[in-house]
Amino acid sequence: MTKGGTVLISACLVSAVLGSIHAFSVFLAPLEAAFGAVRATISLTYSLGLVCLTAAVLFGPRIYERMAPWLIFAIVGIVGAMGALIASAAGTIAMLWIGYGVIFGAANGLGYGFGLQFAARANPKHAGFAMGAVTAAYALGAALSPLAFEAAIQVRGHSLALQGLAVSILLAGVTAAALIRRSGAAYTEGTTRRTPITLPNRKLAAIWLAYGGGVAAGLMAIGHAAGIAESAGFTGWHAPAILAVFNLAGSLTAGHLMDRAQPKRVIVALAALSAASLAALAAWPAATLLFLSMVGFAYGGTIAAYPAAIARLFPGDMGPRAYGRVFTAWGTAGLLAPWAAGRVYDVSGGYTAALTAASLLALGSAAFAWQCFSADGTPSTE
Repeated sequence: MTKGGTVLISACLVSAVLGSIHAFSVFLAPLEAAFGAVRATISLTYSLGLVCLTAAVLFGPRIYERMAPWLIFAIVGIVGAMGALIASAAGTIAMLWIGYGVIFGAANGLGYGFGLQFAARANPKHAGFAMGAVTAAYALGAALSPLAFEAAIQVRGHSLALQGLAVSILLAGVTAAALIRRSGAAYTEGTTRRTPITLPNRKLAAIWLAYGGGVAAGLMAIGHAAGIAESAGFTGWHAPAILAVFNLAGSLTAGHLMDRAQPKRVIVALAALSAASLAALAAWPAATLLFLSMVGFAYGGTIAAYPAAIARLFPGDMGPRAYGRVFTAWGTAGLLAPWAAGRVYDVSGGYTAALTAASLLALGSAAFAWQCFSADGTPSTE
């Protein structure tokens, strides 16, 4: 197998386990019962995890070139397992936040951000597909983990589910580390001379707004998928699994298109699809699973399309730095959107208002993307 193939498989393996963070909605009811807390408080666990994940993606490029790739994957596996174990034994909300939100969240961001960039660099002729495959693997983990978590919860509560997560991330990280070390693949082939990097802040700010609006809608739906489904009369754990499957399909589709089509059209179309699906979800709860699947497809496509577009806009070492900055929009959305939806639920007993607001955010994302990208995907100068 080529080095590029080994890197892609390793990154996808780790990404698949890390993607389980998006199945957190399965834990909402068990954790509410265990800690006697309201949904907004429990939702902050997921939000904190996304914030720490974002911080790791932002500062990750400072590590990527200074540490052996196999060692990074090993650290992700060991630290991520420690975080999940702490969360499994948590007797207070604070310990749950530290274990799952801070430690597992940070390891998650390091593994996902590094795997995304490493896979693209190792497969330069198919960078869009490689990034799409890594995000698709992330979605696959989110699709498969709800069933496993639900089964563990039924046997011995959320603690067993989190212990299983710890074992999974440790095995994935160690396996990926062994594969990369044996292949000899390096993040930076040869020697490169580091030079100061200056990024166009105004253009990045416009892309930040477009990306933030697009992912906020998806993250709100993902963070409360089980609750949204239960409110509409469906079995809760089915929703995150179905949403994640279509998330995977969206990632693969967008990754394929980003190597062949105009990035602007792909990005705007995905935002428009998300806006329409969320509006329909608020209006027709009887079709909740259908519209959640469409939201998942749009979200998966969005998180695959933007890093590929940014890598094209900012070549070389600028790409990971630019993506890290834009990705803070994802963290901001991850902090605010799930928590806000939880507050809406606590006050109103439903998700209609939250879904409507998310639809408007996605519509705004489409408008910003239309303005800040030119037809070929480069930042618009208009």
